[in-house]
Amino acid sequence: MRPNLTALATRREMLRSTALGFGWLALADLLATESRAAETGRSGRPDPLALKKPHFEPKAKRVIFLFMHGGPSQVDTFDYKPKLAEHDGKPLPFAKPRVVSGPTGNLLKSPFAFKQYGQSGAWVSELFPHIGNKADELCFIKSMHGSNSRHGGALLELHTGSDTFVRPSMGSWVTYGLGTENRDLPGYLTICPTLSHGGVNNYSSAFLPAAYQATPLGSAGAPINQVTVPFVKGTTPAAQQRLELDLLAGLESERAGGSDAATDGRLQSFEMAFRMQNTAPAVQDLSKESAETLKLYGIDDKVTESFGRQCLMARRYSEAGVRFVQCSHSYKWDQHENLKKDHTSNAREVDKPIAGLLTDLKARGLLKDTLVIWAGEFGRTPVAQGKDGRDHNPHAFTIFLAGGGVKAGFSFGATDEYGYYATEDKVHIHDLHATILHLLGLNHEKLTYKHAGRDFRLTDVHGNVVKEIIA
Repeated sequence: MRPNLTALATRREMLRSTALGFGWLALADLLATESRAAETGRSGRPDPLALKKPHFEPKAKRVIFLFMHGGPSQVDTFDYKPKLAEHDGKPLPFAKPRVVSGPTGNLLKSPFAFKQYGQSGAWVSELFPHIGNKADELCFIKSMHGSNSRHGGALLELHTGSDTFVRPSMGSWVTYGLGTENRDLPGYLTICPTLSHGGVNNYSSAFLPAAYQATPLGSAGAPINQVTVPFVKGTTPAAQQRLELDLLAGLESERAGGSDAATDGRLQSFEMAFRMQNTAPAVQDLSKESAETLKLYGIDDKVTESFGRQCLMARRYSEAGVRFVQCSHSYKWDQHENLKKDHTSNAREVDKPIAGLLTDLKARGLLKDTLVIWAGEFGRTPVAQGKDGRDHNPHAFTIFLAGGGVKAGFSFGATDEYGYYATEDKVHIHDLHATILHLLGLNHEKLTYKHAGRDFRLTDVHGNVVKEIIA
């Protein structure tokens, strides 16, 4: 007897039971797409920056990323290699990488003295006496490695997980996954971002909704007094601005065919700018900070003032609820020559401000749930370029983290006896990204966004959480 098709309970059951269920799969995808669209801020839908629950209990709530553009030398900062001094001027006793950035010569000892700090006994060069005094707060990863020896590709890889394609930045993924704690401020800020080596692609949201792109404050090389939200006070009365925004939203909702992502993102940026007028001026105003605090960050010294202001603004914005703040020291660490002179100058500019930031965060009870990251895009070779320089080296570099659930006074991983290759407990940039997301309560394999027919994620198809560094 043939089944009575009219007796089927629902259309969904028919889709599930016919054509091997392919109709049901298509419906499920459409419903999922509609659910995602709810996060893009279309008229009448939830705010894309609304607070979201993490996948599991987080150890960190926010991130401050201190980016050293150019590639600091690991063997001159935090990866002490006595063999390098012992064999100075001799040929490297093993093969150099097949692909190199430029020609290099023999081994070059560090011109900087190292000593141990704190109960952890961490080796730190004389470049960073203030950071050295914070060694027992730091978690060093000495076995970092990446895939690209050129600045442009390496910057994109560190910031977005891809050195070849335009992808959403790390900060964009974080705000997409968690939203923001303060609706009157952006979820993602980048202070003095680089204009080269990928430029805006290093902090863009790419195919994620525009609400997750970073808001830049100033740019690399901008005078420090311009490192603020420009025109935030405005001259148009708030009531008039509100009427204008409501009119724009009304016109958009009546438009034939409905909203589109680009227009919707523009409207969201207008709304954010409107809300920021009451909050941002007070947050970026450093005049109310005490003289003691300004001195802590080195703002009383012309050498440290610029990066000190960046770090202090990072603390203030983080404290106010911004999810991800980046400070960039651009573009100064690329010492193909003049290693001793320029690394000394660079370190002087950032050493005291970074130590001050760590001290201030801890004193305010913020360090325990703020993940601080210090990193460049790659390291340098232990062999010489010219007389007193080092070439790019993506095969080994050192970063450090602090707070946010990482082990304090701890070092993980190692390089060979000269510091050329990561050899022990190697950590790729994909692994670093997976670990950062994990500390924020996000599973890097589940934090996905559908684009161009497939699900994308920050770590692509790679990445392992480095559980050994988690407290």
